[in-house]
Amino acid sequence: MDYKSAESQLSAERTYLGQRTKCAAAEVCAPLIKWPGGKRLLLKHILPLVGEPSRYFEPFIGGGALFFALPIRTATLGDNNSELINAYVHVRDCCERVISALRRLGNSEAEYYRARESQPKSDLGRAVRFLYLCRLSFNGIHRTNLRGEFNVPYGQKTHLSSCDDQLLQAASAKLKSAKLRCDDFEDCVSSAKLGDTVYLDPPYTVAHGNNGFVKYNAKIFSWEDQRRLAAVARELAAKGCKVVVSNAHHPSIHALYYGFQMAIVQRHSIMAADPTFRRPTEECLFFNEVAV
Repeated sequence: MDYKSAESQLSAERTYLGQRTKCAAAEVCAPLIKWPGGKRLLLKHILPLVGEPSRYFEPFIGGGALFFALPIRTATLGDNNSELINAYVHVRDCCERVISALRRLGNSEAEYYRARESQPKSDLGRAVRFLYLCRLSFNGIHRTNLRGEFNVPYGQKTHLSSCDDQLLQAASAKLKSAKLRCDDFEDCVSSAKLGDTVYLDPPYTVAHGNNGFVKYNAKIFSWEDQRRLAAVARELAAKGCKVVVSNAHHPSIHALYYGFQMAIVQRHSIMAADPTFRRPTEECLFFNEVAV
């Protein structure tokens, strides 16, 4: 699959999901943003494992592709990225103020870089800056350096408006069902109980990895975090929760999830700037129950 084909697939997916945004908040809608490691292209593999949960927990929400694709009545969503959670909170709680602020921003290279260099003092201003940069950045992604500074260049998509009103309103309606937490994953899922569904999608790190992306993630999510996550997954399964985990396809990861079923899935990466790096990659899904 080349870049244009992948973009067409995502566009078709968004069109389909967008047709359902007029439904109630419990229905599905398109994700609000793209996120490195996002699961849009793996939904066909993950959705059958998750089913239609009544109480749902996702402590590594990122772009929320799975959450936005599920009919959920109650959700607890978390992430340790405070800018991300702040943006979701403002979309949920004061969407029209976010839309109004975004409409005042233009789509130009100069304005984009002014926004990228800015440091808003208000929480609303931070949310607007975050969403604006995600919308107009190259390939529409969010990425920061190790200092936490947004470093994606301007996307040159001058045909886009700075604000997608319908997408924001649909996401706001969907997020009404969610409690949002900027917290450690273990704390986010601590109240999960029998019958609840938990989806865990951490940054991918492996033991003794020599891949640059894995090394970068190791600064964010260490190998010890991976071991702790696997222990939490087993505790949740023992409580009677339905647990699904996305992780790297690597022997060191496989060994952590003893007792879980495993499926190897393939997707085509479309996030790399250089087309030579947009190649099929394999990931693993670990789960303790298949929805019927």
